[in-house]
Amino acid sequence: MNRPPRIQYRDLHGIVLLDKPPGLSSNQALQAVRRLLRASKGGHTGALDPLATGLLPLCFGEATKLAGSLLGARKAYLAECRLGITTDSADSEGEIVQQRPVPELDAATIEAALVKLRGHIQQVPPMYSALKHDGERLYVKARRGETVERPPRDVVVYRLELLARFGDTLQLLVECGSGTYVRSLAVDLGEDLGCGAHLSALRRIWVEPFRDPRMVTLEALEQAAEQGDEALLAHLLPVSAGLSDLPAVKLDEAQSMAVSRGQQISLAAPVPAGRCAAFASDGALLALLELDSDHRARVLRGFNLPPD
Repeated sequence: MNRPPRIQYRDLHGIVLLDKPPGLSSNQALQAVRRLLRASKGGHTGALDPLATGLLPLCFGEATKLAGSLLGARKAYLAECRLGITTDSADSEGEIVQQRPVPELDAATIEAALVKLRGHIQQVPPMYSALKHDGERLYVKARRGETVERPPRDVVVYRLELLARFGDTLQLLVECGSGTYVRSLAVDLGEDLGCGAHLSALRRIWVEPFRDPRMVTLEALEQAAEQGDEALLAHLLPVSAGLSDLPAVKLDEAQSMAVSRGQQISLAAPVPAGRCAAFASDGALLALLELDSDHRARVLRGFNLPPD
């Protein structure tokens, strides 16, 4: 039997904005793209459930140092909430545990329920989640029929709007911060409306700083791989794209040398306190910096990259 040729992995640095298909876990999607790129190192920036589709930023090489920053970013979703049916997983992949009639609901009643779920709220994570309890993922326990106490967590919902209604299905726009479970929003909304609900569809449409992302499908990446490296790497954004929402500062040679050694520097440029992206004079991304009010900058993440 002839074995397929062994993949020769390589150092590759950048970000792919994948339009994740349904049915794949985030890690399965990551590994598929990593094999196509032949990238030696990769990571994703916050899991999407297999049910969900849409934007999954994939980081390779030095870009993996940004995965934690993107993971905590603001995100937006199109969500469909099916009223009247409750499932054990809070989405359409679970087993139905209860069915209740859906009452007459006008726009004002739905809005009154939505307003309670906006802003800083507390949310109980679903059992079917990747959170750990006693060293084991909650979804593993849930598949065995176990239930454990999950303390509520503080999350932020910036926007929660009704876009349309089709019978007993509500289409919602959700903008939220890190750690928010849209499935739990659907469950809480259904309970407030008195009929129960579950999440029937979910699509992530953006993640900061990629507010207007040009996503690429797995099929398009496979086709590009058949055309050769040039076509494939055209879908790889530079690492600096992950910092595009931050102020950019160009360092002189002495500052660049200090930052490359992880040393604190002072910036005379009028850059506001907070985070900024530091570049060498040749355009190479050097570091993610944190500036204090006195313009002292410390290195949060250093990068070893050629110029973009």
